[in-house]
Amino acid sequence: MRWKSDALAALLCVAAAGAGADARIDYMLHCMGCHLEDGTGLPPAVPALAERVGYYLEIPGGREYLVQVPGSANAPLSDAALAEVLNWIVERFGGASMPAEFSPYSADEVAKARADKPADVTEQRRALGEAVESLIVTRARGNVRAPCR
Repeated sequence: MRWKSDALAALLCVAAAGAGADARIDYMLHCMGCHLEDGTGLPPAVPALAERVGYYLEIPGGREYLVQVPGSANAPLSDAALAEVLNWIVERFGGASMPAEFSPYSADEVAKARADKPADVTEQRRALGEAVESLIVTRARGNVRAPCR
């Protein structure tokens, strides 16, 4: 009988996590399979989050893109829970890529970005990847941290 109570407790924990109770657990359930526990991803197919995700907050369209990628946009999370996960990701994995100021995602912002789906997410990923690489080079030359837009 003990195994049944342990199994029930585990199921309740998973159900609570799916409801957005803990952004870290939601990351584990919905993001970690591709982006890995440490956020390194599997480039180029799965972009790294570690030491890079903060750059997306500074390039035009990048902030919205983090919501619109299929893994985010289609996650079975409420807008509020997805906002919490995105904020956790940025704070956990941003590292040196973090802008000097970070405005956390809100549920309203996530809802708006989810509704505005890109026509070609692959092309969007390519173009934003190039913009991130350009920003990295610019920062390396000037060693500056720009404020978040």
